[in-house]
Amino acid sequence: MNITLKQLTVFTATARLEGITKAAQELCLTQSAASQSLKELESILGYELFSRFGRKLAINEQGKDLLNKANQMLALQAQIQQPQNNTLQGVLNVAASVTIGSYVMPELLANFVEKHPLVEPKLFISNSEGVIARLMAGQAHIGLIEAPISHQQLLISPWCDDQLAIFCSQHHPLAEQEKLTIKQMSAQRWILREHGSGTRSVFISAMQQQGATVNNSMDLARQEAIKQAVKAKLGLGVLSYLSIKQELTFGLFKQLQTPLNLNRQFSIAQSRHFTNNPLVQAFHEFLVVTTT
Repeated sequence: MNITLKQLTVFTATARLEGITKAAQELCLTQSAASQSLKELESILGYELFSRFGRKLAINEQGKDLLNKANQMLALQAQIQQPQNNTLQGVLNVAASVTIGSYVMPELLANFVEKHPLVEPKLFISNSEGVIARLMAGQAHIGLIEAPISHQQLLISPWCDDQLAIFCSQHHPLAEQEKLTIKQMSAQRWILREHGSGTRSVFISAMQQQGATVNNSMDLARQEAIKQAVKAKLGLGVLSYLSIKQELTFGLFKQLQTPLNLNRQFSIAQSRHFTNNPLVQAFHEFLVVTTT
């Protein structure tokens, strides 16, 4: 019995969504039909592709090996089936780190879909490490990250510039100070993103370059939680200027000047397996052109 494209499609969707139910819903199949396709594929191969934990499926090492090959085959199929008028269509899986996913990608995706209405975008938001993991697992076609990174198995290119902002509550004792010193900064409690976050790594690196250390911090995984903690005067916050621009406009926060270099660069990360996918290529070019 030969492996079919349907079986590979069900397999890749199940790997990306970590469950057969969600995969069936995305592919407009019944759950039994999707399960049958996956069982047939495993039967043909002679080994299981997932470890099963109740209803949750976690791709195993043999599955990861097949996933890369399956993605290549499906990308080639999409290229062959691309209409002669070059109309782009299909699912576009984008993974973005938190700042980019929350404040940059929604408008960009809306503009891209306006140009290509047959494209169905799916946006997954995580920290930079999570974006890389999703790309490596074949669960995203393209990723946008905030942390400086190099990776042998991914194509990573610079995209656009961003600026971190150090901020406090308007009622914080430092709110009226013109510029913080390194000594003052080392003595503060900081409200920071979690380990694995690009925002955190850029800030820590900037502090180290000035010979300063973060001695007291509260780590939070959500930007809104950081804002609320800063609002409650628990400490100084560090986020992208994009994420606090509105609060600064309304006077809820005070941006603090410091000696730190808080410039950073967003990057585009892409799996080598999708470089020939017309939809992914078009979106990559759109991102580059839009921000230059």
